[in-house]
Amino acid sequence: MKTKLIKSLLCPLLVTGLLLAPLPGLGGTSVSAASISAKAVTANKQQLQVIVDGKKLSLAAPAYAEKGVTCVPMRDIFTALGASVTWESKTETIIGRKGSISVSLKVGKKDAVVNGKTVKLDAPAVVRKGVTFVPVRFISESLRATVKWDSAANAVRITSPEAAELAEYEKWQEAQKNLPKLTSTEIVNKYDESVVLIMTNNAQGSGVVIGENLILTNHHVMADAASATALSIFGDEMKITGVVNYDADIDLAIIKTEEPIDLPAVKVGYGLNSRKGDKVVAIGSPLGLQNTVSDGLISNITYEGGVRYIQTSAPIDHGSSGGALFNEYGELIGITSLGYSNTNADLNFAVSIMHAAILKGAATEAQIKDAKFLPASLPETLVGAPLTDIQKLMADQYSSLQTTEGTASFAKWEVNRDSSGWLVLTADIDPLYYMYYGPATAEELRIWSINLGYELHRMLPDEKIQVLISFERDYGFEPRGLEPGEVSSIGGGKWRVRYPVIDMQLKDQLHIKVRD
Repeated sequence: MKTKLIKSLLCPLLVTGLLLAPLPGLGGTSVSAASISAKAVTANKQQLQVIVDGKKLSLAAPAYAEKGVTCVPMRDIFTALGASVTWESKTETIIGRKGSISVSLKVGKKDAVVNGKTVKLDAPAVVRKGVTFVPVRFISESLRATVKWDSAANAVRITSPEAAELAEYEKWQEAQKNLPKLTSTEIVNKYDESVVLIMTNNAQGSGVVIGENLILTNHHVMADAASATALSIFGDEMKITGVVNYDADIDLAIIKTEEPIDLPAVKVGYGLNSRKGDKVVAIGSPLGLQNTVSDGLISNITYEGGVRYIQTSAPIDHGSSGGALFNEYGELIGITSLGYSNTNADLNFAVSIMHAAILKGAATEAQIKDAKFLPASLPETLVGAPLTDIQKLMADQYSSLQTTEGTASFAKWEVNRDSSGWLVLTADIDPLYYMYYGPATAEELRIWSINLGYELHRMLPDEKIQVLISFERDYGFEPRGLEPGEVSSIGGGKWRVRYPVIDMQLKDQLHIKVRD
């Protein structure tokens, strides 16, 4: 908002002084004294001012007060408060808008409309010498500003909601400077009880108690879960009845327990007190080791796809998903979600708690009451399903794998039954990904294969199944050192390399070979 200088106003006391001055001809001395007296009165009485967010407002015409109501030019006050204003000359109607707020009033009418509701005015809008005036308090308060009368300064002081929020934030920032820092032991003593282990029928993760019967965790912990329990550090099992609210893109979910949780809830704020280089403490259940504590630093704060991530050197592992990340002031700032393996850099990430605050704030009473598990992404059974349906399912649900080195894509899914009665599922892995990262992510590809085999056996329990994921790439030369049949001429001086990267076979047992 630009600073503007206020124009001079005619002081009523000056008029009074002039009316009481002696008439001309009674002596020059008397006239001179009267003039001095009027100037003195004017100096003692300050001019009427309108101050918005601490700055004097420049007005197109002088403001005036009448019967206790201060009126100012309409365009000046609307603009100063960040609102647009329209003047409809035919109906003499003023329409102001700011965000979701709409204000309209007519000249000479003591009724106005705010967001569709009629309200009474202490004074109507008026037109004086071509300038439209509006009651300043009504307009300001309708736009969610606060108004105070400063008698000492003879001023109307207006604080916009934006300025009020900024002042509150600055006050909060100042308070943060005086917050006591806690040791890792103090943070654990304060919050260890509030972190739980979550076990679903598909996976194991962690969670943070945030309400009487609410737990915050990662979405991927609850994905495809049909049942779940939460385990406290005291060994108490709490049945989960479903998901209250979730966002798959930010990988967060709020789940509900059947009975109230007799554990302290952690406050969910916006995690603004997070700075690169600050110390942090993580509590979760990596590999099922319940409420394991680790510490480190905030290595970075990044954004990806609209999600704010806190990168930390505090070690986490499989099973830490949904765990808590606290700053050195004991504030929950993130939910531990993912990390890179096979690295010495401790590259781990937590979803910023600000997303959880929004998710919790959006949860309705109906969602809490009617919490249920998320729809399954895979069917209960594929017995009797056409091969085309199985092929479509594989393309829809198993087209990619997010690894520590990036995304491995699987394309050209085909499903056939061979002469021996085996159900054979084939696909090709992204050749560039495999060339660069195949060996480094061989273990992750193996785990993916194991999970795929588990689901296929669940949906097709009586089938003999083989899954072949192959590398295929064409070259302008004949590569050497490969097994017979892995290189073939395709004409035109081109050679095709093709070999299986993953060979998984299953029925009542599982056999997997991953080429690294």
